[in-house]
Amino acid sequence: MGVLLFVASDVDALCACKILQFSYFILINCGANVDLLEILQPDEDSVFFVCDTHRPVNVVNVYNDTQIKLLIKQEDDLEVPAYDDIFRDEAEDEDLSGSDSDGSEPSEKRSRLEEEILARTTKRRQRREWEARRRDILFDYEQYEYYGTSSAMVMFDLAWMMSKDLNDMLWWAIVGLTDQWVHDKITQMKYVTDVGILQRHVSRHNHRNEAEENTLSVDCTRISFEYEYLCSWAPWV
Repeated sequence: MGVLLFVASDVDALCACKILQFSYFILINCGANVDLLEILQPDEDSVFFVCDTHRPVNVVNVYNDTQIKLLIKQEDDLEVPAYDDIFRDEAEDEDLSGSDSDGSEPSEKRSRLEEEILARTTKRRQRREWEARRRDILFDYEQYEYYGTSSAMVMFDLAWMMSKDLNDMLWWAIVGLTDQWVHDKITQMKYVTDVGILQRHVSRHNHRNEAEENTLSVDCTRISFEYEYLCSWAPWV
């Protein structure tokens, strides 16, 4: 059971919606490849569950596991850059500061000042080098767009892991995968691999033996892969 909220665009309705204080949001096939927190500016207790096939995933979404919960299959390798390569502690960038002691000799003050200047110069150079590497890393990571596992398949997997999966859900997973293939969103290898996964679920849901060959229900489902015609999902009658 879920909650479906329709809100008019007038001020009164928007204020009423704000009073409801929704804290959990589910995004399907949207939101993964943008910085959600930067765009939406949500409250600190807001949590976003994101099931999105668009790649690459925004690095902020990947490393913010407090407010952003990515629903992604473990075998989907996101190839995300290492945290230290793209994020830096602001405290590290503060210039070294020193305080002169009135009791110090002029030569000691001059020596200490020279050391501080050298340290600040070195830190600035390291910062520039790190920023240049970061730009190159993010460019390599973000330059190509592609698609991950079908969101319908991900949702079906969740239902299966909770022992809530049904034949109808399996059918929608099949349709979702087929849509990816028909619109050239995934490679043939990815498609055939996912077909194999769904085929096992179909066999599990519609288990039969030879004695039942001629007594199958119209609700039983079979996945057949036809290389020449891309694919065919047909009821087994």
